[in-house]
Amino acid sequence: MKNQSESKSTLNGKRVIILGGSTGIGFSTAQAAAAEGAKIVIVSGNQGRIDKALSQLPEGTEGYAVDLAQEENIKSFFQQIGNFDHLVYTAAENLNLNNIGETDIDAARKFLNLRYWGAYAAVKYGIPFINEGGSVNLTGGTAGTRPAKGWTIASSICGAIEGLVRALAVELAPIRVNAVVPGVIDTNLWDSLDPAAKEGLYNWAADTLLLNRVGHPEDVALGFVYLMKQSFGTGQNLVIDGGTFLV
Repeated sequence: MKNQSESKSTLNGKRVIILGGSTGIGFSTAQAAAAEGAKIVIVSGNQGRIDKALSQLPEGTEGYAVDLAQEENIKSFFQQIGNFDHLVYTAAENLNLNNIGETDIDAARKFLNLRYWGAYAAVKYGIPFINEGGSVNLTGGTAGTRPAKGWTIASSICGAIEGLVRALAVELAPIRVNAVVPGVIDTNLWDSLDPAAKEGLYNWAADTLLLNRVGHPEDVALGFVYLMKQSFGTGQNLVIDGGTFLV
């Protein structure tokens, strides 16, 4: 007979909602969780990307177009979706990296609407529907601890997420709340950079990081799968960075 801990350490048959699940890290997490037998619900703001993602995910996967920068939309989504087991929030848009003197503060606030306040609202309105043994899993970033020049907004958001994870873990216990903290990952979120700057960033990762390469969405997806499956860790920010913090 399996003990309680063992019975929870599986995604088979579990319902996983991934906000930001149509591309990049979120899509790879959907694929990885589906491979473990999870029932997947993906959410993003673009119906075309949802349709494309659904064509590559198992039959029965659900997809919904929701503007995650709008609190009321998030609230309505959770009121309609019903109970589930695990929440993953990877929604993000391309950040513009500027020195503080060149930063448009009003424009910068919009990045927090999706990356921070969207995550906050998803937890607020999703919590009543999480089944026993479920979890909340957010996305931070190494910029919160080791920013580069021009990364004030990115660093602020990542640092805020890490603090939020710890506070939510205390407030929402025994629901587990954790985050994955990726390093430089090859996704479309860097597409706002000048092509030469993007290539330079990836070359830096290959030349400098201990693992001699830029990260891939699949690397981070495995971290999310682990956080959903384990049953005794909460308030943690799991770093998957290729050794960024050590160089």
